[in-house]
Amino acid sequence: MANVAVIGAQWGDEGKGKIVDWLAERADMVVRFQGGHNAGHTLVVGENVYKLSLLPSGIVRGTPSVIGNGVVLDPWALKAEIERLAAQGVTATPETLRIADNCALILPFHRDLDGLREDASGAGKIGTTRRGIGPAYEDKVGRRAIRVCDLAHLDDLGPQLDRLTAHHDALRAGFGEPPIDRDTLVAELRAIADFVLQFARPVWRDLNLAKEAGKRILFEGAQGVLLDIDHGTYPFVTSSNTIAGSAAGGSGLGPAAVGFVLGIAKAYTTRVGSGPFPTELDGDGPDGATGERLGTRGYEFGTVTGRKRRCGWFDAVLVRQSAAVGGITGIALTKIDVLDGFEEVKICTGYRLRGEVIDYYPAHAADQALVEPVYETMPGWQESTAGARSWADLPAQAIKYIRRVEELIRCPVALVSTSPERADTILVRDPFAD
Repeated sequence: MANVAVIGAQWGDEGKGKIVDWLAERADMVVRFQGGHNAGHTLVVGENVYKLSLLPSGIVRGTPSVIGNGVVLDPWALKAEIERLAAQGVTATPETLRIADNCALILPFHRDLDGLREDASGAGKIGTTRRGIGPAYEDKVGRRAIRVCDLAHLDDLGPQLDRLTAHHDALRAGFGEPPIDRDTLVAELRAIADFVLQFARPVWRDLNLAKEAGKRILFEGAQGVLLDIDHGTYPFVTSSNTIAGSAAGGSGLGPAAVGFVLGIAKAYTTRVGSGPFPTELDGDGPDGATGERLGTRGYEFGTVTGRKRRCGWFDAVLVRQSAAVGGITGIALTKIDVLDGFEEVKICTGYRLRGEVIDYYPAHAADQALVEPVYETMPGWQESTAGARSWADLPAQAIKYIRRVEELIRCPVALVSTSPERADTILVRDPFAD
């Protein structure tokens, strides 16, 4: 039985939470391996809606869930999310939740810096969630981070605080902000330390023991390949590598531990915040009306920020590129039901750049701004796909659309999601069986 990594194949918000929750029923452990509480996963279970940002989606089922070392952890956000879930009847215990003791922490001054930079950027705004993710990763790479294991040794924090304040106080002065209050910071960490430490473990050891025992491990990615710090639409990206290759380094397992890579893609395209979007449907004309229709039917608002998502037709060029660089084995196509009732649907099959048709997304922002999508138009379908759980329940034209997507992205569709409900899923190829 293969382990499975789930990653987004677009700009995030593809419906990973539901798919991970659906797969978690058959997994022995679920692992988050990158990102932080800038992620947003929504699970719909009957009449209950669970909104997760930091916790792995397996926590709702009671599947042992791991926050790996590749994640940056805001301890106060963790506590708030655990308490929110507890109010919904889902309890996180040291048996069901484990946090890597070498996880870097997001601290209050990281959030401050994130917001100060964004406010000062003017037209260069990236669209950050202002939650301190980027600055925390910077400190980790700069070898000045405070980690989960440091919470057990707060009296020995002096040298690390020296490195942190030497860096951040200079930045804060540039924004007219006072220096970090070291005593307040240590007091805040001391107040939260015991709560976090009850979950802290050398999770790399737990995961390797699970692997040796033949347990099935599900790796849960955050954001999407198009937000990858290297392979995404830079600089409008997140601060971590979102591709499947990060599952190994971000969890403490070797690369051979990742088996089937399931990429999640909507049957159309959305994006939150700033950045290029070749197939975006906006404006006051028919395109804008179509984009509004997709957004309304798909309820396209960010789980974390509540921001309205930009909407457009399916971009096969970008998803094909994501499949290649992300190591994707099969695609889970979500929200096919949002396309119900359209007279025709379009798929972007290439870009026109300075008179030439190209089959990839260029790296430079100037070229990205000039590309024009080349569309293929297909007949839509009037029948409903909502709630379908087998191919026989799908309209013939919807099946043709799915098959055409497979051809264009050069990657098979393994699952089709037809509503937010966990059971409304068509299994084409079992990721755990490969």
